[in-house]
Amino acid sequence: MKETLVILAAGMGSRYGGLKQIDGVGNHNEPIIEFTIYDAIKTGFKKVVLIIKKEHQEIFEESLVKKVRPFIEVEYAFQDLNDLPEGISVPEGRVKPWGTTHALLSCRDILKEDPFIVCNADDFYGRNAFEKTMEFFHNGISDDTYCMVGYKVENTLSDNGTVTRGFCQKDEEGYLSNIREIMNIKWNDTHDGVLYEENGEYLPMEMGSPVSMNFWGFTPSVMGKFYEIFKNELPKGIENNPLKYEALLPNHVGLLVKQGDAKVKVLTSEDSWFGVTYKEDKPGVVAKIQSLKDDGTYPDELFKE
Repeated sequence: MKETLVILAAGMGSRYGGLKQIDGVGNHNEPIIEFTIYDAIKTGFKKVVLIIKKEHQEIFEESLVKKVRPFIEVEYAFQDLNDLPEGISVPEGRVKPWGTTHALLSCRDILKEDPFIVCNADDFYGRNAFEKTMEFFHNGISDDTYCMVGYKVENTLSDNGTVTRGFCQKDEEGYLSNIREIMNIKWNDTHDGVLYEENGEYLPMEMGSPVSMNFWGFTPSVMGKFYEIFKNELPKGIENNPLKYEALLPNHVGLLVKQGDAKVKVLTSEDSWFGVTYKEDKPGVVAKIQSLKDDGTYPDELFKE
């Protein structure tokens, strides 16, 4: 198999205030995405597909890709606002991308044979997530059985604002039974509990609750299923919210499970996620990255020939 890493890197970074996908956090100005690619290579992945906006190709090439290309095959896919099903056009004034499902669909002519991971460019997942997914791939993955790596909600929070997470429920066999997006999750005032907002009121969330950080293991069979969901959902999405509707992977995975069109094994990671949701998150991420270099988890220079 040619296991492939697909990285969602076409976001606009509106809350962050810039192109956070390639903003340096390491002492050699490495962005988080570089550590993700390094972990994938160390785990045996053989190809990476970067989903970006076409206008960002040059900066990705110069700041990242020319550094990693000697170590792994790299291909670009471009999320295009105008890449829509026949008969549907972009609403006037729309500039926001169509979401993570649409981004993944930009790879539909690339991902045809081998299993692949999909993850975010600006999230640090830890190598354990790649190891567990690779093991899943090699244990006889079937066309309609996929996987996800979940994290404990308290290991995924920002100290600088609320976050949105995909809250996961499992059945007795460890397969995903339900997933729903929960917005405005945060620490409580004493930093020893987690709260989430519902109908304007903050309620406690059980510590250890598994949440999705958009780390999925799929086979190519999922692409046709996602395309049908996107095609069917898009007209109503545009009608209800023409400028901001998004097609989100966690929602659509949940729909496949609910319809009986897929099974998704929930793998768990004890690693702490971290990322740069807000500009203020960066100093903490820089410190965590350096500590991982200091303890030998990563070399001082990731891609030194």
